[in-house]
Amino acid sequence: MLSSQYSILQVQQIIAATATIVRENNISILLTDSRQISNPVESLYFALTGRRDGHEFIAEAYNHGVRNFVVQTQPTADYPAANFLIVDDVLKALQTLAAYHRSRFNLPVIGITGSNGKTIVKEWLYQLLAGDKNIVRNSKSYNSQIGVPLSVWQIQEDNDLGIFEAGISTVNEMDALEAIIQPTIGVLTHIGSAHDEGFESRRQKMQEKLKLFKKTELLIHNYDQLLEYKADLPAITTFTWSFNFKEADLYVFSETVISKRFYLRAMYKGNEVECLIPFLDEASVENAIVCWATLLALGYSAEEVDERLEHLSAVSMRLEMKTGINDCSVIDDSYNSDIRSLEIALNFLQQQNQHKIKTLILSDIFQSGLPPQELYRQVADMVKNKRIDKFIGVGEALYQNQELFAGIQQTYFYNHTADMLRHRQEINFNNEAILIKGSRSFEFERISRALAQKAHETMLEINLNALLGNLNFYKSKLQPGVKLMAMVKAFSYGSGTFEVANILQYNKVDYLAVAYIDEGVALRQAGIMLPIMVLNPEPSAFDKLMEFNLEPEIYSFALLDKFVRYAQQNQVSQYPVHLKIDTGMHRLGFEEFELDTLCDMLMVNSYIKVQSVFSHLVASDNEAHDAFTLKQITQFKQAFEQVEQALGYTVIKHISNTSAIIRWPNAQLDMVRLGIGLYGIDAAVPDHLNGLQPIAMLKTSISQVKHIIAGDTIGYNRNGSLLKDGRIATVRIGYADGYLRAFGNGVGKMLVKGVLVPTVGNVAMDMCMIDVSAVEVKEGDEVIVFNEQQTIEDLAKQIGTIPYEILTNISQRVKRVYFYE
Repeated sequence: MLSSQYSILQVQQIIAATATIVRENNISILLTDSRQISNPVESLYFALTGRRDGHEFIAEAYNHGVRNFVVQTQPTADYPAANFLIVDDVLKALQTLAAYHRSRFNLPVIGITGSNGKTIVKEWLYQLLAGDKNIVRNSKSYNSQIGVPLSVWQIQEDNDLGIFEAGISTVNEMDALEAIIQPTIGVLTHIGSAHDEGFESRRQKMQEKLKLFKKTELLIHNYDQLLEYKADLPAITTFTWSFNFKEADLYVFSETVISKRFYLRAMYKGNEVECLIPFLDEASVENAIVCWATLLALGYSAEEVDERLEHLSAVSMRLEMKTGINDCSVIDDSYNSDIRSLEIALNFLQQQNQHKIKTLILSDIFQSGLPPQELYRQVADMVKNKRIDKFIGVGEALYQNQELFAGIQQTYFYNHTADMLRHRQEINFNNEAILIKGSRSFEFERISRALAQKAHETMLEINLNALLGNLNFYKSKLQPGVKLMAMVKAFSYGSGTFEVANILQYNKVDYLAVAYIDEGVALRQAGIMLPIMVLNPEPSAFDKLMEFNLEPEIYSFALLDKFVRYAQQNQVSQYPVHLKIDTGMHRLGFEEFELDTLCDMLMVNSYIKVQSVFSHLVASDNEAHDAFTLKQITQFKQAFEQVEQALGYTVIKHISNTSAIIRWPNAQLDMVRLGIGLYGIDAAVPDHLNGLQPIAMLKTSISQVKHIIAGDTIGYNRNGSLLKDGRIATVRIGYADGYLRAFGNGVGKMLVKGVLVPTVGNVAMDMCMIDVSAVEVKEGDEVIVFNEQQTIEDLAKQIGTIPYEILTNISQRVKRVYFYE
């Protein structure tokens, strides 16, 4: 078996280092950032020089437990029990070690390069092939001289495919990346103007990129874009695609938009083939065609590729959304600015319907390859097309080209970030969605901090991309034509209101469901236009229900009578309602013996129109109760057939909740109701089918650390103590935040620097204590309550409850921060 560990002596030999080795160690983690230490014992720290000198952080890494270092010079300070490998070039040593590691594995590797689309193509190929292959790939867009070796280092024996992207910005960079990736298959994405300034000519840039493929067995590329570079192509087999040339292996001759999807037809091996792409923008279509060509080149059938492409989901382009001052929402993308990512961010801004005013704060854009006037003309056109109401430009180039932005309702221009901050009161931010989009050098994080609402440090981070991925996972399991109702009751299971609803609306779910009328009103006021069913409508708020076009669940004769009388008094007819049938839950709903009377009433009633008839499964996730579930489904079928016969028209029928979507596909009927599965939790999903992702991370911080003598009591009622001398940390979360008292006295655990530590004593209203005797911590350090490592399900087991309760108990004073990539 090939080991993913190397002894420090092996590493010394591989990178040809002069060594000061005082202890034997095994290395499994390569570390370039002293702030990101998870397993110090097996970490090898590379003191890279560049924008910051890594040698300056050796002490910090050492204090966190790291004992193995690659350095350019031996430190003068004394670091007992530390191994130092001394090399001339630390970066080259990192790359050499990664290249050696790659050479030990005989697996196919797809190497991807280009100007644009590398990360998206890589992630989409991962989506398309992950069902068949155990894939290792770059993390996010780690495609640089540092990112590539760190990514390739992740190869393990059980991987049977690698997918790595390589990014370059100047000459003489690709050879090193090629030696590390050692691709057997090459994919060339769109070649554009990005990084043109790093090369003497476009030809020189193309020649540099093509170095990645000099030893590949196969190269997939756009036939058109390499026509003038044929002499530069390595002598290898190619698979080409084109919109214009029939000689290409995949000749795309037709493009049509069908139901907001891109339908493509092409000729391949003399036959007409097709695919449906769930995106409309030009860049996504081109990237999807690259993936189409790649899968065909790998031998997949045209029919299989079409099926897989149809279910592609959006790729991460991380944005952070949080509550801002003066009832604003702040979308923070303050470290990234190029014209393509600007468009992505503006699209996300347009999804935010909770504010009528849309605002963009934009810095100068660097490395576009375009003359400034042409670049900012394109930016201005884009901003106007997206109907931005308020534009704030920061930077000398924007200041000099401000006339291009004439026609926008409000514009402000400043030479520097500090200027903008000094004048922010004049801009008068109020009840608007604000996108902050800036190049790193402008330090737009200062603007983000100034506009964000100051709040409790305890924070619930919600990954909207993961939520969307979960939505698409369930969509992929639906029978053709089945609608989807998303449950957003109880503050979307604690995850937010309009933030979640906007994503669901944008991604075309058919219905939303809330528990009470007030929740529906809040969504309407936030710009949500989807049909909304109210599960427990209060008669006292029927006026609000009708004013905001909400659709009530009718579950009893008393409620039906009250609603009909209200409609009659207000001269309303054919108002949409949803009938609840009780097939065994015995909570709400008309029972079987009541159906004859209900049907008689419906036949003579013109004040309501039945939109749907539904019921609720009791134990759809539990195999032990499958016979009862089948009985419910059968009883429901008899009930809705009787109702439809009485009505004389068809209605939407639905009984499937989250767990039934996969376990009971024949019960999907006309619509399913997706609840907790949206948030990454579904015990009914088999492991081999589980494409769900946790969407939330609850974290807090340490407010104080105390040394405690064994036997001293801790917290209210003196319930807590340590068995031996140690340390406790007080953290900023308590039962008022939703961390229940049941977690106290060691029942609950939290993650501190990757280590699970128990609670000590009772949980108080605003804080609790944890035992950090085995972890080096300080005030301000992050503490994780739940994430992917310690899941919501884990917390539920700790106190003997269900994940629903954990999520919905998180109080409103806990700040929500939303990430969208």
